[in-house]
Amino acid sequence: MITDSNTIKANVLTAALPYIQKYTGKTVVVKYGGNAMIHPDLKKAVMSDIILLSLVGIHVVLVHGGGPEISGMLKKLDIPSHFVDGLRYTDAETAQVVQMVLAGKTNKDLVSLIGQLGGKAIGLCGIDGGMIKAKKIEGNYGFVGEITNINTEPITQAIESGYIPVIATVGTDCKGQTYNINADTAAAEIAAALKAENIITLTDIRGLMGNIEDEDSLIPVVKMDEVERLISHGIISGGMIPKVKSLEKSVLSGVEKAVMIDGRIEHSILIEMFSDEGIGTMFIK
Repeated sequence: MITDSNTIKANVLTAALPYIQKYTGKTVVVKYGGNAMIHPDLKKAVMSDIILLSLVGIHVVLVHGGGPEISGMLKKLDIPSHFVDGLRYTDAETAQVVQMVLAGKTNKDLVSLIGQLGGKAIGLCGIDGGMIKAKKIEGNYGFVGEITNINTEPITQAIESGYIPVIATVGTDCKGQTYNINADTAAAEIAAALKAENIITLTDIRGLMGNIEDEDSLIPVVKMDEVERLISHGIISGGMIPKVKSLEKSVLSGVEKAVMIDGRIEHSILIEMFSDEGIGTMFIK
């Protein structure tokens, strides 16, 4: 006898089929950060989503930050931590810690978890193969880098070999100076360079909110010509500015779809990709 649960499973798979067909063989960049990196169940759900996408033929590129882990390590080392315009101020000592934490611990932990869950991943950072070239960003940010070039070869070679690339966002200049690269910015630049179909940014809120205190004030769609007005009105502010600016750049560079979704919801990536409604905020031209 066919149970109701089996019928539901079959209906879910049938409903997902058109979306799987649409994205198979296409590249999707996922920027991973926030609570989804800290909470064990959410972390497992995100990695499971990424493995599933990979198994159905979607080329997933995972770009991660690691702000809480960096802050934790800086605290242990008694190194002050502060932010300027939503970006972490990075002196020479902090730059070393960023590289150690992102490329050493966070990156390898994610690769290991994907392997434990049955996926195949390879850890990369922007230094590998000259993937992310950068220069010092203008302003008082220390060694925070502005991306000057993305070499996609290490990423595409990983995908062609059947691996999920997991990328830590540090870069270097031609003299070997290491720079801390904002993960949202790096994800957008990588998506544009790969001509990705979609970029998904996981956040700790539902998306872009008209009122940060009101969960029901979600703005479902933002057009590019509205961004500056939203910044001037304070709706986009602080750490949200680089996130939105990055998604804006990816859309203007030809990425088909850019979305900001709530990483606190289990399997939010699958909900976004495999349903008409989606979730979060979508950014369009």
